[in-house]
Amino acid sequence: MLTGDSENTDLDWPLQLYRILKEKQVQQMSYVPDAGHTALINLFLNDHDVCANVLTTEEEGVAIGVGAWLGGMRSVLLMQSSGVGNCINMLSLPVLTRSPLLMLVTMRGEWNEFNPWQMPMGQATQASLEAVGISVMRADTPAELIEMTEQAANMAYESDQQIAVLISQRLIGKKKW
Repeated sequence: MLTGDSENTDLDWPLQLYRILKEKQVQQMSYVPDAGHTALINLFLNDHDVCANVLTTEEEGVAIGVGAWLGGMRSVLLMQSSGVGNCINMLSLPVLTRSPLLMLVTMRGEWNEFNPWQMPMGQATQASLEAVGISVMRADTPAELIEMTEQAANMAYESDQQIAVLISQRLIGKKKW
């Protein structure tokens, strides 16, 4: 595991996640732009060894992940909790084909939320994912997030599992407009 002291972990968790995903040989990263993932997205965008796919909708990332696996590559899908609702039907693809899928999901509709439109899906994200057969882990601190992402990547890529790591809104902070 890549964790250092907790103070460094608190400040650089996107870099720690990036390093873990690189160690796990992730070659494809798909995302819908999201403030909670900005630092991690930028790290991947600056890595010429990784294909970064900006999506118009999150379910495209599920299909890209399965396609990457069929082509011999590992992928990660970055999205916000509101995007989980867009993916429900498409998530049957990796579940039924037993294709690895690793999703890092920034949460909305929780701690200090100001946008009432984010509340319903934020509150239903974990149950929705579990209902379609996705294993869910939830991280509330940077140290938990780093440890869980490493384990989720192992489970996804080594055991052909579909895993979502939920990143609490408290960890990413209140979104500013």
